[in-house]
Amino acid sequence: MNVEDLDLGDVVYAAHEIIDDGSMPEGEEGAVLAEAGARGVIVMKGHVEEDPALTVFLVRFEDRELNLGRPIGCWTEDLVAPDMEPVTTH
Repeated sequence: MNVEDLDLGDVVYAAHEIIDDGSMPEGEEGAVLAEAGARGVIVMKGHVEEDPALTVFLVRFEDRELNLGRPIGCWTEDLVAPDMEPVTTH
C-alpha cells in the first residue's frame, strides 16, 4: 500500500521530523511538529488547486504522551503507510 491509497481515519507515520516552515497559524517557524516515526491519523485529504496531481493530507500526530496534536498539512513524501517500515524515533 502506498500513501496515496490512504484515506480519512487511516493511520500513518511521519517519514521524517516535520518542522513548522512558518505556515502554521500561531506556530513558531522551526518548531518540531512531529518527530520522525510519530504515529498519526489522516483527518482530511485533498489536492492542490493549482496542481490537482499533488495530494495534501491533514494529519494529527501523537505526542510522547499519546495525545493527538493539531492537524498538520503534509505531502505524500512526509508520510509512511503502516505496512511500510516506520522510521524509528531515536
